[in-house]
Amino acid sequence: MPLPINLPTTLPMVLARPLVNNAARMFSLPAKLVPFTAHKAVLDHVLHTLFAEALADGDFEFLEGYWLELEVRDMGQRWYFTNVRNKLMIRKQRCGSDVRFSANLNDLVLIAARKADPDTLFFQRRLRIEGDTELGLEIKNLIDGIDLNALPLLLNKLMGQCAEMIHQVELEQQEQP
Repeated sequence: MPLPINLPTTLPMVLARPLVNNAARMFSLPAKLVPFTAHKAVLDHVLHTLFAEALADGDFEFLEGYWLELEVRDMGQRWYFTNVRNKLMIRKQRCGSDVRFSANLNDLVLIAARKADPDTLFFQRRLRIEGDTELGLEIKNLIDGIDLNALPLLLNKLMGQCAEMIHQVELEQQEQP
């Protein structure tokens, strides 16, 4: 039987503002203290859940022999991904990458929850895509095709609410003189 999910739908702005503005700083140290094996286990589970159908269909073949670097700039975290026989492989250290996606934590949450368009963030220089342009475009298109309903309900709901909170704080900050 599924657990009832009763997350608050909104936080007062007085709480949301410092949470959004300091999220990367708050999560940075714990993320650095957690061993890579734990990061890998979580990433493996989430990515293979999200991309199960795409992996089974061979949609990741273009990544075989190439490396994607994903960097969360404001947290100082980066991971490297490749495809080996329709299984995503994750590494903490890599000599180089063929394409690099780099953004701050809040922007990555907005992209993941579909609250921000990656192209818009790219042109605003909030998302950097460097290296093999064709490979980067294929990865971006594959990410755009993710079915968020494949995520566990709690994670999907939490991600959506975090993204909405980030969006509201950004709107408020844009309105300030």
